[in-house]
Amino acid sequence: MSSNYHITRRVAFSETDAAGIVHFSNFFRYMEDTEHAFLRSVGVSVHTQHGMRVEGFPRVSARCDYRRPLRFEDEFTIELIVTQKTEKSVTYRMRFMREGEDEPIAVGEITVVYAVREDGSGPFRAAAIPAAIDQAVTVDGE
Repeated sequence: MSSNYHITRRVAFSETDAAGIVHFSNFFRYMEDTEHAFLRSVGVSVHTQHGMRVEGFPRVSARCDYRRPLRFEDEFTIELIVTQKTEKSVTYRMRFMREGEDEPIAVGEITVVYAVREDGSGPFRAAAIPAAIDQAVTVDGE
């Protein structure tokens, strides 16, 4: 499966501040929504439960560098690229782009760790990414 994925969306009024510019916190929601859509595209969910066993991908790092504003009704694309994968973690780079423009609106990065909670109520523990997920999520260029 490709390590590149993208979604296109339009800025909703509720995502903007009084100046009509997307509030910075929404970029993190956009990145998370893109990650979830990417995982669904490879047959994986960000959160699953099998009896008492819960599996998921909690965030251990998230950042976003803002370069230009997004405004109400702007249409933009979020490009997801898998940049790094270890035995237990995946790092995604996200680029926010407008069609026809070469410079990104913003660039973000999220690192997630595969984690399991065996009894449904105890702490999550980092675990090796299952083989099926490991094969489906590849680093850009692999």
